[in-house]
Amino acid sequence: MTKSSPFKYFKTSPEIIRLAVMLYVRFPLSLRNVEDLLHERGIDVSHETIRFWWNRFGPMFASEIRRRRVQQLRA
Repeated sequence: MTKSSPFKYFKTSPEIIRLAVMLYVRFPLSLRNVEDLLHERGIDVSHETIRFWWNRFGPMFASEIRRRRVQQLRA
């Protein structure tokens, strides 16, 4: 059984979604600051879209980071 992609119905690429969420999480930036940073790179998304992505994909990214940290500690 193949696992369905969580990004399946989004027009934006998964790399851009991951970049936006990680910018918001990693650095002390507001949603509007992340929107401005992406706009400077030619990516036009609203701060509300970034908030939606954070609510939807943030827990998934956090669990991936935790899983990688645990694997590094065990190795």
